[in-house]
Amino acid sequence: MKLSFSKNRINLIHSFGISRSSNDYYDIIYIYIMDGDFIGRGEAAPSKRYGESSELILSVLESGIQVPENYQSREHLWDFLKPQLRKISSLEAAVNIAVWDLSTQKQNIPLYKAFGFENRTLPKTSYTISIGKLDELDSKLEESKKCSILKVKLGTPHNDKEIIRQIRRRTDNLIRIDANEGWDYKTAKKMVFWLADQNVEFIEQPFPALNLEETKKLRSMSPLPLVADENSVTSNDLDALREVFDGINIKLMKCGSLDEALKMIQLAKKLDFKIMLGCMVESSVGITAAAHLSSQCDYVDLDGNLLIKDDPYSGVKIDSGRLKLSSIKTGLGIDLKTKKLGLL
Repeated sequence: MKLSFSKNRINLIHSFGISRSSNDYYDIIYIYIMDGDFIGRGEAAPSKRYGESSELILSVLESGIQVPENYQSREHLWDFLKPQLRKISSLEAAVNIAVWDLSTQKQNIPLYKAFGFENRTLPKTSYTISIGKLDELDSKLEESKKCSILKVKLGTPHNDKEIIRQIRRRTDNLIRIDANEGWDYKTAKKMVFWLADQNVEFIEQPFPALNLEETKKLRSMSPLPLVADENSVTSNDLDALREVFDGINIKLMKCGSLDEALKMIQLAKKLDFKIMLGCMVESSVGITAAAHLSSQCDYVDLDGNLLIKDDPYSGVKIDSGRLKLSSIKTGLGIDLKTKKLGLL
């Protein structure tokens, strides 16, 4: 058995702007666990919001990750590897995805079957309209046509309403709003009522994560549901959010593993939260891994691979706006579509 890795830059079709940053590309890290003829693949898409970077991940990987000579089960392999990953969530997610991919390939089943899920009608995914130049909106909307739901990033100083107005001149599609912690209370109070008349489904993370009291106050009057993102990192966060949010956003790169995501789904259902499955800007490796959980979620925002120019892998597809996983491929069900130095 061998663990290897490679760094890859994914370039964006448009600059990806949110309330606190804007990027033209992201550096991601691929993990490969090789056992005989099998290769398990995973992806780390680190976020500065959580204190992570590709440089930090590479420093851990280059120091050396030990693999067991023999392992009895997937759980044993994961338990052996996890303590070496220094609690870097996106790195943990990448290694965990690779472990699951390897295990289910060896079992000759697709990943969702290992979870006990069916691959029938999967949810529709939204397509993200990021913050950027207003004159780019038309081309972004043109690219979004494969999806019937829009996720619109807000939290600008002055343009939030104009962004929605310009979108509404082009389409009546359902909109989900993500403020990425970008509003103050006065702004949010006005926006929730204005957006309620714009065919908006919910509002994600209106305030910084520490502002739970203001979030709770806003929820008490908001005509739209509120969904936690930066507040819902792992299952340990959920109980404190019961009176604050209507739903939670689960991302593999935040929670650190498919195992933890499954735990979050189970607990969220017990706590009566709506469940959103989200992503960072990722290639088809990370997006496809998350898609295997999508049948259990109310809302899906797995479009990171649709926002990039040069995805080296293919995996989950979009069919009439819905996610579509292969029923015949094993493991994640991904393929390397371009021969690129260092990628497996």
